[in-house]
Amino acid sequence: MSISPIARPGACLAWAAALALISAALTGCDRPTTQDGKTSDGTAQPPARETALEHAAQHLDPTYVCPMHPQIVRDQPGTCPICGMNLVEKRMTPKPASPTLDSHPEVALSGTIVQNLGVRTAKVERGALRREVRAVGRVTYDETRLAHIHPRAAGWIEGLSLRAEGEPVKEGQTLADFYAPDILSAQVDFLIALERRGDGVPKVDPDKARNLLRLLGVPETVIRDIEKTRQTRNTIPVVAPTDGIVTNMMAREGMYVTPESEMFTIAALADVWVMVDVFEHQIAWVKPGMTAAMRVPAYPGRTWTGVVDYLYPDLDPQTRSLRVRLVFPNPKFDLKPNMFADVVIAGGPMNDVLKIPRDALIVTGRRESVVKALGEGRFQPVDVVTGMQAEGHIEVLSGLALGDAVVVSGQFLIDSESSLQASFRRMR
Repeated sequence: MSISPIARPGACLAWAAALALISAALTGCDRPTTQDGKTSDGTAQPPARETALEHAAQHLDPTYVCPMHPQIVRDQPGTCPICGMNLVEKRMTPKPASPTLDSHPEVALSGTIVQNLGVRTAKVERGALRREVRAVGRVTYDETRLAHIHPRAAGWIEGLSLRAEGEPVKEGQTLADFYAPDILSAQVDFLIALERRGDGVPKVDPDKARNLLRLLGVPETVIRDIEKTRQTRNTIPVVAPTDGIVTNMMAREGMYVTPESEMFTIAALADVWVMVDVFEHQIAWVKPGMTAAMRVPAYPGRTWTGVVDYLYPDLDPQTRSLRVRLVFPNPKFDLKPNMFADVVIAGGPMNDVLKIPRDALIVTGRRESVVKALGEGRFQPVDVVTGMQAEGHIEVLSGLALGDAVVVSGQFLIDSESSLQASFRRMR
């Protein structure tokens, strides 16, 4: 019977173990013993507590594998045909049976294999972890400082001082001249009230007429001018209520507008909002009032400092992230709406936490584990429960103790070997 070469050392050991068991059965390894503990042909009988796999391991010939190319397997010493390295001996070393099956058996490696695999370890230590949340944001207007300008009465735009969107304006600056019959009628009533104020019973209260002009959007300076000159004005100015940038302009020369018409929209840019998305597992690290630092690609090397202003109440169902609003001062208007930004929210350090290098963690989807170095070339995977991650380290909540050594390079191969050995033990 011919057997094709097995690509993996673990599979080769499994075939060898099976063949050894068959050989043991055929050659009489389980023959009756005499009173002196020997078989009928004088050979020593294996101990009664020896498992089948342990007994099979004694009949196995050594297997030689390449440390860098595990698929190269030979039954005698030699060199790897790929890299030319000397093959190293590998034997199956079963662990004594125990009442409970260990799902992560120990793995014993020779010093040569440890060196060739570049296995490096690090100690579990206590220290501080800074809770930093890094996110990508987008600059937008401060919606609390948006001004929408509508006429208070129906009328016509007689003249425009503003010609295009995007122009900066100052508070009190005239944007357009507006004619409205209702406003002109209110001016006449105001003048009549002023003329009859000396009579015993005025028909119109001047204060009420003045307040009506205010409600119709007539600036206070225009009302005082009408009172002083005792003359009406056909058009009144539409003025900017705040400093900012005109972001929307619907008004045009000669246009008829109503109170429903939005003539202008002005956005103040002295402060801007930056909207970022924070992942679900980081929500507890972010609170209003925390400091945030921001950089934008338009100005390399510059950093803006702001604060966390508001956490929105719902998560995005697609990305499972939470919108967070930041506020940044923008005195020179360098930050433009719709710019992309890199944001770091500093939540302060957590002191006295047990931590390991992030590279040591193995995440398979079902479990998180590390490979613990036991000394003398022995290693064993250990399941852990982790916490926050920051600055290349990760918090360990359970599974390790202070001073334990964990593998930070080569741990995936060791974990795979341990899984193979666990499979062999389940074959008992």
